[in-house]
Amino acid sequence: QVRLVESGGGLVQAGGSLKLSCAVSGSISNDFTLGWFRQAPGKQRELVATSAADDVVTYGESVRGRFTIDRDNGKNTVYLQMNSLKPEDTGVYYCRVLYPFADYWGQGTQVTVSS
Repeated sequence: QVRLVESGGGLVQAGGSLKLSCAVSGSISNDFTLGWFRQAPGKQRELVATSAADDVVTYGESVRGRFTIDRDNGKNTVYLQMNSLKPEDTGVYYCRVLYPFADYWGQGTQVTVSS
């Protein structure tokens, strides 16, 4: 059973930083992409950042230059360092592991950025 556990969300003032973590257990393959997505109230879930098995990294346009994704393959953990946070970064952040044949999501962690 693949399980993802996120941590690190919280309340922060605009301009501040937070670091999210997502630990993956029960992985069924070494070929997977790890990623972060977010969903604000009333909006669709959107890409934040992904890190593929070949180390190719992708960022959403709104976070490029402020957020950094990093994966530790030894620990099956992916991190999201979020700097220069803005109120529009507020939302529930979800971790995702994508295999060629299946994908799994975490339960989400709330990030709230106050102005």
